[in-house]
Amino acid sequence: MEITSKSARQWARLGPRGVYGQAILAIADKHDDLMVMSADLASSSGLERFRTTYPDKFLNAGIAEQNMIGVAAGLAKEGYNVFASSFSPFIAMRASEQIRMNLGYMELNVKAVAIGGGISMGFLGNSHFGIEDMAVMRAIPNLTVVSPADCVEVVKLVESAASFKGPMYIRLTGTANCPIVYTDDYQFEIGKSILLREGGDVTLIACGSMVYQSLQAAELLAEQGISASVINMHTIKPLDEARLQEIIAKGRPIITVEEHSKIGGLGSAIAEYLSPLGSGIRHLSVALPDAYIKTGDYDYMLGEQGLDAKSIAQKAVTFLTK
Repeated sequence: MEITSKSARQWARLGPRGVYGQAILAIADKHDDLMVMSADLASSSGLERFRTTYPDKFLNAGIAEQNMIGVAAGLAKEGYNVFASSFSPFIAMRASEQIRMNLGYMELNVKAVAIGGGISMGFLGNSHFGIEDMAVMRAIPNLTVVSPADCVEVVKLVESAASFKGPMYIRLTGTANCPIVYTDDYQFEIGKSILLREGGDVTLIACGSMVYQSLQAAELLAEQGISASVINMHTIKPLDEARLQEIIAKGRPIITVEEHSKIGGLGSAIAEYLSPLGSGIRHLSVALPDAYIKTGDYDYMLGEQGLDAKSIAQKAVTFLTK
């Protein structure tokens, strides 16, 4: 899939789920061992064209995520390269035991793809919100956890994941008409963060949907004379420790931003890394509260929960002036 400003705009209109399906379709003829699974969500996962084009490479497990992961593990054991998708809370929590044993413990080559991460499911409510999933998935040994920043990065990640040997949890956040972070091709490597903006006063480290919001927040901070770096930490596990060491060496405060509970996500991962070092680096976690959230329009909820650019900038100013 060629990455241009035009394709970036087209993919943004589709949203991460639709682009995930297109990316899987694009790599199918390059990976004879590919097998794609869905928990009765082919349409929601953007996989309808793949299902009709490659019927022998697609399995619908029905609304049975636990069974889907078990079957995916069996296929991986036989040498298949498996991508299995469902809504974030269902694949990460309903099937957590199967992911723990078959992916983590057995290290089988399955990519568990969570659609609708965070609060992007809007009016479907807390039953469909993926707000604890990174905490659960991060706790499983041997499992790589990745959350792409925008639709272009979904394409880059799917291409990389197809050649990555080992279990992975892919967390897709955002909706159709997704904000654009990347308009040109770039080097993407699982486990290596990306510096998007250089600044001298504070470092914003974000993942998924919050990368764009953090870039916008940095613009607002610049208007107030605050220079902020922005880092896309797309791989939450394992963290890019080399990048973190660079940040620590500069001594700047860190603000982590994520569309996930404040417990167990990116902020927790950074705090766990910083704590034993005794570096004295100040750290603020901007995340969803430890609470169930009132439903509503996605963009409205981001604002209500303090995850829009304006709110992030305001929290940064308060933090930096204490």
